[in-house]
Amino acid sequence: MEYTITVFSENKTGLLSRIVGVITRRHINIESINASKSTIEGIHRFTIVVNLDEESVRKLTLQIDKQVDVLKAYYDSNEDIVYQEIALYKVAPEAFFGGVALEKLIRVHNARVIAIEKEYIVIEKTGYQSETEELLNVLRPFGVYEFVRSGRVAIIKEMERLNTYLQTIKLEQPSSN
Repeated sequence: MEYTITVFSENKTGLLSRIVGVITRRHINIESINASKSTIEGIHRFTIVVNLDEESVRKLTLQIDKQVDVLKAYYDSNEDIVYQEIALYKVAPEAFFGGVALEKLIRVHNARVIAIEKEYIVIEKTGYQSETEELLNVLRPFGVYEFVRSGRVAIIKEMERLNTYLQTIKLEQPSSN
């Protein structure tokens, strides 16, 4: 089953490497990883997607949570979060010359053109991985020069649980006095 592990941490050099080390030592493949600032000043957030059974992801999350500089780590199933990815597609500009077929496909897939150059056109699509993959497959016959997809970004649905995690993080921060 697919799980999303969220890790709140201080912004320390080498922490991502240590977290990845915990995962790879167990021969677990990372499906996606994303790092960003969080809503708390000075605290960063890693979002990691893995395919495991619940017992394994629970143990993995506990190991990550024990790392120095990790303030809180927890995991969620896809049903417990709201998540998206962003994908960019660089396509041949000639694809647009043959009429409105490609433009119609872009609209049908809720994508948008974000750059038009002489050598290429860049299309952006936000959605689930399956949706960005589907658009890639649709665009292939038109000539895809380049494709890139971000890691998952996710937020927890249940506010009470999120508030508990954030409160834990705030309590564990060193005081600035």
